[in-house]
Amino acid sequence: MTQYTAPNRTVEASNGSTYAYRRFGKPGTIPVIFLQHFRGNLDNWDPALVDDIAEEHEVILFDASGVGLSKGAVPTTFRDFGRDALAFIEALELSRVDLFGFSIGGFTAQEVPLQAPHLVHRLVLAGTGPQGGREMHGWISEARAHAMKDVQGPEDILYLFFTPSEASQAKGQEFVGRIFTRTEDRDADVTLATRDVQAAAIIEWGIQDLDGLSRLENIQTPTLVANGDHDVMVPTVNSYLLAGHLPHATLTIYPDANHGFLFQYPREFAAEVNTFLAN
Repeated sequence: MTQYTAPNRTVEASNGSTYAYRRFGKPGTIPVIFLQHFRGNLDNWDPALVDDIAEEHEVILFDASGVGLSKGAVPTTFRDFGRDALAFIEALELSRVDLFGFSIGGFTAQEVPLQAPHLVHRLVLAGTGPQGGREMHGWISEARAHAMKDVQGPEDILYLFFTPSEASQAKGQEFVGRIFTRTEDRDADVTLATRDVQAAAIIEWGIQDLDGLSRLENIQTPTLVANGDHDVMVPTVNSYLLAGHLPHATLTIYPDANHGFLFQYPREFAAEVNTFLAN
C-alpha cells in the first residue's frame, strides 16, 4: 500500500468532528502523523517522500476539521489546530506518535507537544516558523497573489514551492506529476471558506513577538528543523529561530530550494527523516 493506493478512511472524534485519513507503512512502529500545509489535503503529500518514510515507519496522513473530506468546524487559531490534532490522535487511540509538520502544519506541530508534552516522541518541522517570528505577518504581495487565488494551477505550485532556477523548476514539474497521478478515491478540494479561515489564523500567528520565542523552551522533544535556502512563504530565517530556541533541535538547509524543498529533495529528506526518527 502506498500514497497512490491507500484508501481514504474516516474516524469520529470526541469533539464531534469526523476525520478523513490514510494509514499505511511499516506496522509495529511509532506512527508518524503528517500535518499539512495551507490549502493542502491528503493528495498534496508527495508520494516520493511519504512512501520512502513508510518503508521504515507507519505513516498517517489526515485532514484537519473542515479540511478536504473531514467534517467539522475549521479551527480558527493554531492553538485550536493543536487541540484538533490531539482529538484525531485520541480517536485513533494512539499513545505515542512522531509528528511531521509542514508549513502551517508545522505551526500545529509545535502546539501539540506544548499541550501534550509526553505524547510526541520526535518532531519534524519543515518549511515553518515559530509564533511571532520574523517576516511572517502576511506574505509578500506576489506570494499572496498565488497563495490566495480562487482556482490554483501548476504555475502557483511552481512559484510558491520552487525557486526560479531551471533545476528547481524541473523538480517542481516532476512533483506536480506525482501528486496528480492518483485518479481514484481522491480527497475533496479545500473550500474557499476554509482557505480564508486558515489565512486569518496565519496572520494572527505571524504577528511579530520575539519575546514569545521563549515558549519554545518548553518543547523538550528532539526536533529536526529543515527548510530551503529561499523560502518565500515562511522566510528561512524562521527555521534558524526555531533551531536556536528549541532545546533539542538540529537544522538542515537545502540549497537552491524554496518552501517546497521537501518535494524538490523528497528522497534525500525522507532518508534524513528516517535516520532522525530511528534515533
